[in-house]
Amino acid sequence: MLKTGGIVMVYESEQGLEYHIKVNEDLIGRYVIMPGDPKRCSAIAKYLEDAELVADSREFVTYTGYLGGEKVSVTSTGIGGPSAAIALEELVHSGAHTFIRVGTCGGMQTDIIGGDIVVATGSVRMEGTSREYAPIEYPAVADIDVVNALVRSAKALAVPVHAGVVQSKDSFYGQHSPQIMPVSYELSDKWEAWKRMGCKASEMESAALFIVGAFLKVRVGACFLVVANQERAAAGLPNPEVHDTDRAIRVAVNAIKELIEEDKRKN
Repeated sequence: MLKTGGIVMVYESEQGLEYHIKVNEDLIGRYVIMPGDPKRCSAIAKYLEDAELVADSREFVTYTGYLGGEKVSVTSTGIGGPSAAIALEELVHSGAHTFIRVGTCGGMQTDIIGGDIVVATGSVRMEGTSREYAPIEYPAVADIDVVNALVRSAKALAVPVHAGVVQSKDSFYGQHSPQIMPVSYELSDKWEAWKRMGCKASEMESAALFIVGAFLKVRVGACFLVVANQERAAAGLPNPEVHDTDRAIRVAVNAIKELIEEDKRKN
């Protein structure tokens, strides 16, 4: 969608599908799980009933199936805020209203260990996409119902979980090798600030998704598998690396189930 003045321009392909993600309201559910990696979509779809591949375009792969009798979709976003925002805009235009970003992150506090789950309550907007939606003073905050569902899901699965603010950035290597960057002074100083403020983890999409979701009046939350924690390594603490995202996927799937049941009770 393109908004110019008071006019909303909707870009669609020739088949009446969304321009980038190639879906419409008949192909997706109202609830969507959003990984970054397209190859994770099939792994998530295994938790749905009667899941089918309904779209595959660029970095956007979409499966649709059912949970508790409700149509649910999985759509990948690629890496970073710009493509995540595109996916969210086009999914909302197709009728979806509840979204959970499921991905990976790096821990920032030394009590957070590889294999743990982080649920984002909000995100530091150290990226560019959200600035084209809202002034920087506006906070990137997750939907409280989605946050609570994710935390309850993790606890029910006996998964170590940390809920709090995360940091969103645009440069992966700016986090991991800040000293080689021309703006190393800014990256290093701000990283220390985020740690002192209690940031739980660093990732690359949630700030954009939370801001776009707030603008579009839909529910957005996020949970992440902690792959490793560079702060533990720097402190000489054990720093296990975990790359299997199944734990985070199960947390997200069960949270979607809970949200579906809650919505049915309310209705």
